[in-house]
Amino acid sequence: MYDKNGLEPILNHLRDLDIEIISTGGTREYIRNLGLEVKSVEDLTGYPSILGGRVKTLHPKIFGGILNRGDNKEDQSQLGEYGITGIDLVIVDLYPFEATLRSGATDEEIIEKIDIGGISLIRAAAKNYQDVVIIPSREQYPLLLELLQEKKGETSLGDRKRLAAEAFAVSSHYDTAIHGYFNPSGHEVFRYSSNEGKTLRYGENPHQTGVYFGDFAAMFEQLHGKEISYNNLLDIDAAVGLMRDFKETGFAILKHNNACGLAIRPDLTDAWKDALAGDPVSAFGGVLITNATLDGRPAGEIDKLFFEIIIAPSYTEEALTVLRQKKNRIILMIKDFKLHDKQFRSVLNGVLVQDRDMKTETEGDLKCVTGREPEPREVRDLLFANKVVKHTKSNAIVLARDNQLLASGMGQTSRVDALKQAILKAKSFGFDLKGAVMASDAFFPFPDCVEIADEAGITAVIQPGGSVRDQESVDYCDSHNMAMVTTGIRHFKH
Repeated sequence: MYDKNGLEPILNHLRDLDIEIISTGGTREYIRNLGLEVKSVEDLTGYPSILGGRVKTLHPKIFGGILNRGDNKEDQSQLGEYGITGIDLVIVDLYPFEATLRSGATDEEIIEKIDIGGISLIRAAAKNYQDVVIIPSREQYPLLLELLQEKKGETSLGDRKRLAAEAFAVSSHYDTAIHGYFNPSGHEVFRYSSNEGKTLRYGENPHQTGVYFGDFAAMFEQLHGKEISYNNLLDIDAAVGLMRDFKETGFAILKHNNACGLAIRPDLTDAWKDALAGDPVSAFGGVLITNATLDGRPAGEIDKLFFEIIIAPSYTEEALTVLRQKKNRIILMIKDFKLHDKQFRSVLNGVLVQDRDMKTETEGDLKCVTGREPEPREVRDLLFANKVVKHTKSNAIVLARDNQLLASGMGQTSRVDALKQAILKAKSFGFDLKGAVMASDAFFPFPDCVEIADEAGITAVIQPGGSVRDQESVDYCDSHNMAMVTTGIRHFKH
């Protein structure tokens, strides 16, 4: 047993119930140091622990004692014939394979943390749940203690079957982690396991059930507010992905997984005000995120808006005092964590798996395809807009100027509709698009988008390129003094 925390009261109850205990090496010494009687596995099997501890419990006298069926006469006869003692309770805590993997250990150290005897004991005892109680990890210690205290060592078939189900959950999760180590690419197989399931209030809608599998506490500390919902989690994921692409001080507002406001400014209060200006209507009830410490001055401005969630790497006490005035407002402090390289989603009774879109274009990725090269100011805004469009639902168009999101069109069935939506939205909030830039998540199949953009006052365009009719868009730009750069990278987000 690897983790012995919480074991002492269980052992004391077993002694009080006059139950004989058998154990190996370190656990045996732990039990003896408590002043309790314990038999050695080696004395039972007649074999010492060998191969540096790799083989200790793998013996018929152990597994026969676990796997024999109490109502099978032949099984019971063989126990007598071979001098095997029946075993009624198996307690295991596996070597910490996942923790060792996360620690940056060597391959040799990782391999030695693949438990063989323990996992075999778990499977054997769970298989024979009709007669055997299995405690597969320290997580079940409290449950066993409760059974010993309330039932004096007795268990029902339902108790044992429930523990067997938990045992196979432990063993399958353990094997999934090992498989992931040996097959890091994940190609051709899909294995995912989590023991961190949390039932949510409901799913996307109240008539749908929802469960989140993941360690939220490893990524965020919730400082205030109500329970986080299914839709909250989707918005938080979108917000974190977006803000990670920006290193300069910035603020973003998201609604339904899309940015409705974003600005980069040296001063955080200015960033907030300019982000809000992008769409003060959609911002109502939105999710807010910044990559800078939130202090009292911007907090006072932010508090004027009704919003659901705010995320920041840290807060001053003054800011928290202001923000905590609303009872249900969710305040999250984001920790330093790595996003998984893979993404997956269910579809058609199966699962799609892909690499996360980690590409963020820099100035070196831009290829100017027009006679006029973009000015330095335009280059900065093109890169800004391209980061936003990467995180916007396709078909997507983003309009920006001076490191501020002016408007976006998203989720449209045509790129022209997305652009028209963005222009109409920008104008409705008082923005003059003269000198603004446009980003598209995919190529323009026709020159109509650059023509509409030009008429609105847009002077520079960034797009992946790759259409057989790219030249028509380039020619239009050249004839109207517009600059266009291509990246060669499409950023569809469906």
